[in-house]
Amino acid sequence: MVISFVRLNRWGYQIGLLFIFLIPFIAVACSQQLTETPVEPVRSTKDAEENITLPTQDPFLQERQEMVADTIEARGISDPDVLRAMRTVPRHEFVPEDSQNLSYIDSPLPIGYGQTISQPYIVAWMTELLALERGEKVLEIGTGSGYQAAVLAELGGIEVYTIEIVPELAESAASRLSRLGYEGVVSQSGDGYFGWTDYAPFNAIIVTAAPDHLPPFLVEQLTDDGRLVIPIGPPGSIQTMWKFVLEGGELKGYNLGAVRFVPFTGEIQDRSSGP
Repeated sequence: MVISFVRLNRWGYQIGLLFIFLIPFIAVACSQQLTETPVEPVRSTKDAEENITLPTQDPFLQERQEMVADTIEARGISDPDVLRAMRTVPRHEFVPEDSQNLSYIDSPLPIGYGQTISQPYIVAWMTELLALERGEKVLEIGTGSGYQAAVLAELGGIEVYTIEIVPELAESAASRLSRLGYEGVVSQSGDGYFGWTDYAPFNAIIVTAAPDHLPPFLVEQLTDDGRLVIPIGPPGSIQTMWKFVLEGGELKGYNLGAVRFVPFTGEIQDRSSGP
């Protein structure tokens, strides 16, 4: 029994020596294993939130980008602020719900009360013609659903005033613009033929319906170097788009070609267009 005990101790002794000899190699192997296994850094809640990609809430985003590329930029509109505004403003929010699937075709659409929302290209073109700069003030005649006013506001640094003669459209447009974040747009219901003397003069005026003559009150409310973009012509027929520029007290007009707009309405316009 004693001999057996000694032998067992001898084997244990030898195994112990072998284990002690192998310890450094085991440690190195473990160290390499730990080093080669990447460990994800712990991210703060703030970091995690910043790296989350949320799904877009705009179901028409792709259609709008394609519309701008195919029917606006491709046709020569080049002002980067105008293109950005057209890519940003959700046109589908400015048309009746049953027409939303048509929002991004390049066509005017009815919005009720005999009025329309202008085709996107025309909106972009007239906006570019105004040549607005930051800090300037623009008056829109014919708010409609509020789309053109939103595009003007989206340019940034522009004071936007807009008048709509149809009270129901004026009210709904004001509510829509506020809901979409364009709270800086100042609007009212009234006859745009007379402009808006409370806020005149304006660096630019845009008219989105066609009178049969140039309203003199609008010219009077332009600043020197002011620009007026307006379609003029008989109702229900082909009209002409004009850009007028007031330079040193002299009004210069530029004929920009044929267009078709809904007729300008109001007491004086109705009287001049009577039988």
